Amino acid sequence: MSTNYPRKEDNSLAVVWRDEGCDDSQVNQMTLKELREQVMLVANALDTIFSKGDAIAIDMPMTVKAVIIYLAIVLAGFVVVPIADSFAAKEIATRLRVSRSKAVFTQDFIVRGGQKFPLYSRVVDADPAKAIVIPASGKDVGVQLRKQDLSWNDFVNSVNHLPRPISCSPVYLPIDSTTSILFSSGTTGDPKAIPWTQLSPIRGAADWWAHGNVKPGDVFCWPTNLGWMLGPVLLYSCFLTGATLALYHGSPLGRGFGKFVQDAGVTNLGTVPSLVKTWKNTLCMEGLEWTKITSFASTGEASNIDDDLWLSSRAYYKPIVEVCGGTELASSYIQGSLEQPQAFGAFSTASMTTGFVILDENGVPYPRDQSCIGEVGLFPRHMGATDRLLNADHEEVYFKGMPMYKGMKLRRHGDIIKRTAGGYFIVQGRADDTMNVGGIKTSSIEIERVCDRADESVLETAAVTAAPAIGGPEQLAIFVVLKKGFNSEPDRLKKQFSKAIQMNLNPLFKVNFVKIVPEFPRTSSNKLLRRVLRDQLKCDLHIQSKF
Repeated sequence: MSTNYPRKEDNSLAVVWRDEGCDDSQVNQMTLKELREQVMLVANALDTIFSKGDAIAIDMPMTVKAVIIYLAIVLAGFVVVPIADSFAAKEIATRLRVSRSKAVFTQDFIVRGGQKFPLYSRVVDADPAKAIVIPASGKDVGVQLRKQDLSWNDFVNSVNHLPRPISCSPVYLPIDSTTSILFSSGTTGDPKAIPWTQLSPIRGAADWWAHGNVKPGDVFCWPTNLGWMLGPVLLYSCFLTGATLALYHGSPLGRGFGKFVQDAGVTNLGTVPSLVKTWKNTLCMEGLEWTKITSFASTGEASNIDDDLWLSSRAYYKPIVEVCGGTELASSYIQGSLEQPQAFGAFSTASMTTGFVILDENGVPYPRDQSCIGEVGLFPRHMGATDRLLNADHEEVYFKGMPMYKGMKLRRHGDIIKRTAGGYFIVQGRADDTMNVGGIKTSSIEIERVCDRADESVLETAAVTAAPAIGGPEQLAIFVVLKKGFNSEPDRLKKQFSKAIQMNLNPLFKVNFVKIVPEFPRTSSNKLLRRVLRDQLKCDLHIQSKF
């Protein structure tokens, strides 16, 4: 891989963006010099209010202003606490409490599809000590603020007395000092509070330099949020490699986002599989020129091969780099690589500095050249990974009960992965999502892949099992979201799914229930919450047992 790249200059593009609804306007641009000046302005304003080391939250969409605030908090020696803007007040309050945040940056509203959705009111309900409120549109905040809160204008005007251009010396701290506190999905109890050190951003950016060949001159776009680890990873991957960050201020579901990708000249486009499925089924990206894209990336959930093929075809069949990792790793542990042949829906290698084995049911590693399915065990040394949690026992969460391998205590991650005969890897879901069907262990992902293709009316499926309240073998249920404009009966789908599963997976498998739902429950990072569906199935089985 060549490293003879041009250096970024002051007039190089740092960020490009467009607001939803302005699809025919010019793409906004910010140079590296302009970004630096804005970050230093905010860093100085922070110094007028807070003490070094204070935790300061951001709860807002991933806009240019949010990126500036994020960088300023780190530059000035504070700790940034990003929170997904989709969270309810209770979840926001938990994250503010656990991180001990002294304040939160937020917006008055979130604007999507021409509609305003309240955000400041949700944040106020979470009762932060102080909120600094940015207007979603216009110059002035569109809500009445509490006494202790500040408008964005008042905040930045606090440093009007400083000479221009404003300067700010970065705060130098030890490599293991905390720069950010991120949170796990938090599906049970308090979410794990995961501190990122000075090394974590370097690791995240290094993955995209090494595996995605992101470099100066590239334009990297990935619709996400700072509250999900992908947001900070994208930010650092651009600014540490010299690429330009591309942001769309709005929903990525429609043609407006696709036109931005075209007009901004995006070269590296990141996705999540459910987003690609929506694009494909709504035909919203037809006729757009994505010819500057050199590679795609995909993460968050298992990819669908047909959807991947469709996505790749949008840019003359460019490769799709699959990514799987975790917030506590600050990166991936398994990934595709542009230095290797890629296969749709599969990973080609362990990520840089990572080692892992695949464990059988007894915790014994399979031979490295053997095709197999099992739980992944990570080598304990992983550049950028956590060595502590703020509100849980790190040793118990990640190491307790894991086997030894060549003198190393393996690190738990919780994924079930398959190594194919050709040496590729396919994630089969979480260990929690394995199921026992007819006395045989299988994964939700395997069943869903078959069911997704069993009938033309199906948009996506989710497979879960539960034992009846009165006992007996686990019952297999398929939850279904139908494509727009399609109608189908559960009984007909049940026959279709059973036939497809018996032909393609195992003739002993049987679908017991099919339930059609409008949408699936998901985390803020778009991961399917099978646990919620499993609880719903248990409730349905309990009701049936009474009759």
